[in-house]
Amino acid sequence: MTKYLKLLRVEQWVKNLFVFVPLFFSGNITNFDLLIRSFFAFLVFSFAASAVYIINDYSDIESDRKHPEKSKRPLASGAISKTPAIVIFVALVALCSGLIFFGASYFHHNVWKFASIIAFYFLMNIAYTFKLKHVAIIDVCIISIGFVLRVLAGGYATGIFISQWAILLTFVLALVLAIGKRRGELINAQISGKTRKALDGYNVQFADIALSISCALAIVCYLMFTLSPEVQQRFHPRVFYTVIFVVFAFLRYLQQTLVYNKTESPTKIIYKDRYIQITLILWIAAFLLQIYFK
Repeated sequence: MTKYLKLLRVEQWVKNLFVFVPLFFSGNITNFDLLIRSFFAFLVFSFAASAVYIINDYSDIESDRKHPEKSKRPLASGAISKTPAIVIFVALVALCSGLIFFGASYFHHNVWKFASIIAFYFLMNIAYTFKLKHVAIIDVCIISIGFVLRVLAGGYATGIFISQWAILLTFVLALVLAIGKRRGELINAQISGKTRKALDGYNVQFADIALSISCALAIVCYLMFTLSPEVQQRFHPRVFYTVIFVVFAFLRYLQQTLVYNKTESPTKIIYKDRYIQITLILWIAAFLLQIYFK
């Protein structure tokens, strides 16, 4: 069972929690009906993402076998053969289609917008797997667009309006994660002496500059989001002060990356760094107070 969970990359489903962003920031997290809709979007997006991961692993079997970490993946290691992987892929695509079809009566007109988001995400990532992941800058932008699609899917599933600043903030935040991951791969490539085609067009200096710019943009986008008229009207004007937690979290992340030269992916740093974890908890608590208790 473990090998199949690894094939589906269930641990990566945490990224799909972005579908709950519209629900959280709208102050409707206690609305059971909208919560069910968001959970539905989470499941569909998770199954679609797992299907994409299988295709990606299938196409990269040979290169993954030469990688110290990726060689442990089920397909690369031989723990799961190609035929069962393809069967699971087809089953996931069918499951996504079935869930959307049976959810049509529940979501009414928004179901087709939601379905178009899932279809676009799937096709975009197929293009990414076979070609675009080898094109510098476009590759990280596609990863970032994937997070925006998650937020849009949550919005269409619930019928909640998503502000332009929230969309831009999601894109830039995801860009920070994507560039940070590329930087870690570059550092590891320097240490091991082994590189791969996906890193062509990048070097550590460029990654450092791009990462710093992206963090600055993310802070500005969050600041503008909190100052936007709809947010100021919906919540207490003091929501502006939550930017303090955001600034600290990004500075801490840059410190870990540029000063201590952490080569781990950004998500792993978040899982391990107590300072960032405490800051996230304080930010969530502060936002909850502004949204639900004012």
